[in-house]
Order: sequence, then structure tokens, then C-alpha cells
Amino acid sequence: MSELSTDGRRETDTRGAAYGFVLTLAIVALTLSTGYIHSTLGGLLFTLNAIGYGALSVAILVGASVKLPIVVRFSWMPRLGLFGYALVTIIGWAIMGPYYDVAYLAKGIEVTLLVLLVVDSYRVYGGPINLLVEAQASVMEVIGRLRK
Repeated sequence: MSELSTDGRRETDTRGAAYGFVLTLAIVALTLSTGYIHSTLGGLLFTLNAIGYGALSVAILVGASVKLPIVVRFSWMPRLGLFGYALVTIIGWAIMGPYYDVAYLAKGIEVTLLVLLVVDSYRVYGGPINLLVEAQASVMEVIGRLRK
């Protein structure tokens, strides 16, 4: 069973930690998979997309495993970034194509990635809305410190 801690994140027991590990591993594996597919397609746009997915997979790993206060405070950022990146990639493909077998495989992976990121937001923050609230609070804290 998990309960909200004082900072709004979910505290989990051993089974919850194992679930989080497997979920993070699946997110990273899917991110690297779609990045690999894009890296094999040639062209600057596909190569940059693959590099972006690679960088985001590292950011997800760091956000999930490093317990430094600043990393914990901003662990929402790679999750939200990866969600937006995959969503924009899907929309871009829907507008521009190309519509061939490997593209459908990549889009299936990306849709699964979106679903797992939403599931992860429930695990860590209590849902996507709470993740956005956490993001806003983090940004407002930084802005407040900069104004001082």
C-alpha cells in the first residue's frame, strides 16, 4: 500500500518499489526502442528524433534513481518532456507520414509509452493533474528565488 508523503509523492513498500522499477524499466526500454527505430530511417529529422529519445531515456533514469533533492524536486520534468516529445512525434507523423509498417510499430510503441507515463504519474504523483501541480510549484519556487 502506498500513502502520500509530506511532499506529495507516494511512499511505497518493497512491492511498490519493484513495481516502480519495472515501470521505469519499461518506459526506458520503449523510449530506446522507438529511438532505435528512428535512428535506422536516415535523414536529419529521424536522427535528431532518435537522439532526443536517447537523451530523454537517460533523463528518465536519472529522475527515477538519483535521490538528490534538486533531482527529486524536478523529476517531473523528464516525464512531462517525454510525454510531450512522444505526442508531438505521433502528431507529426499523422500530418506528414510516411505510412509504412515500421512507422506503425513506432507509433504503437509511442502510444504505449504515453499510457505508461500516465500510469507512472499516478504511481509517483497521484495522477497527471498532481504532476502538473508539482511542476508549477517547482517553477514558481525557482521564479520566487530569482526575484529575491
